[in-house]
Amino acid sequence: MSMTLKPLDRLQDSLSRCRRALSAGLLGAVILTPLSGQAQPVNDTPYAQREDVRQFATDLAQRRGWPEAWVLSVLSKARYQATVTRLIMPSSVATPKDWFTYRTRMVEPVRLKTGLAFWQAHDRWLRRAEQRYGVPPDIVLGIVGVESIYGRQMGRLKVIDALATLSFDFPSGRSDRSAFFRTELESLLALARREQIDPMRLKGSFAGAVGMPQFMPSSIEQHAVDFDSDGHIDLSHSAADVIGSVANYLVAHGWQRDWPTHFEVTPPAEPQALTALLGPDIVPLFSPQEFVDKGAWLPSTALDHPGKLALVKLLNGESAPSYVAGTSNFYVITRYNWSSYYAMAVISLGEALRRARGSDVAGAL
Repeated sequence: MSMTLKPLDRLQDSLSRCRRALSAGLLGAVILTPLSGQAQPVNDTPYAQREDVRQFATDLAQRRGWPEAWVLSVLSKARYQATVTRLIMPSSVATPKDWFTYRTRMVEPVRLKTGLAFWQAHDRWLRRAEQRYGVPPDIVLGIVGVESIYGRQMGRLKVIDALATLSFDFPSGRSDRSAFFRTELESLLALARREQIDPMRLKGSFAGAVGMPQFMPSSIEQHAVDFDSDGHIDLSHSAADVIGSVANYLVAHGWQRDWPTHFEVTPPAEPQALTALLGPDIVPLFSPQEFVDKGAWLPSTALDHPGKLALVKLLNGESAPSYVAGTSNFYVITRYNWSSYYAMAVISLGEALRRARGSDVAGAL
């Protein structure tokens, strides 16, 4: 989910290593091994006995009006995870970006089969979410499919262990994000109190993302909804809550009902014009007419689009890059994960599911 720590194209190697660790049965164990061959200082003092953690508990209890003893009691059960500090580090091996390869990994038979079954089982919630929020089913399904394969890969780490490790033992060697993770740890405790659940039972990714949509705890606190009206928000088991929460998240970040995510485009051949259009990256700042004035080709449907566009460039290794003209809805999907490759994977998976579902429906008539 919705994790906004860093772009997905820089996270892919870490996620792959996380999955390899999962398959090897490593996650969930305390592994005090060096990171990338260099020794890392580890504070062996239990979290609840550390002065920095006790001060965090005091400040949090005062700010939220919670019993300090309860906060310390929860933190006393958290355990340092060296696996987390290793996986959060950027890869030491540079991998060329390749949209075609990435798309092949995301739009594949398992996700298509599982996604179609998920759509069939939860169509009424998807239609209800589209009616309420204006987000089409294929976009919601694309996100849930890319994030967790519809609940098949939600992470096996205790979320509190991951967040405590990154809050109080963030590894050196990269920009310190411990403040971000302390905010997420606070949101996790808020979720536990509101939903009356044991925070030790929540499992998730090495970065603390939870459930089918992989929401970070702060996103659960701010954007998750009880879409099935059962009195609880459950992003691990309630498909209705997952669907409603993803749609609500997108709307909160600016999703526009009935707008497309992108248009086909042929970029201008003139280098200066191409550079100008690529300048804002994925931020839509140019009108369709400005695209045309700079020498780009757009289909007629794009010329009538009322919003701004961005020229999005997707590298394909040593092959020629791909381009699309992204609308503000394309940009909104990148607020879920800051990567144009992620957004196109979500869109492509959703489109493939819609085509497959249309074929299934037509075949049944």
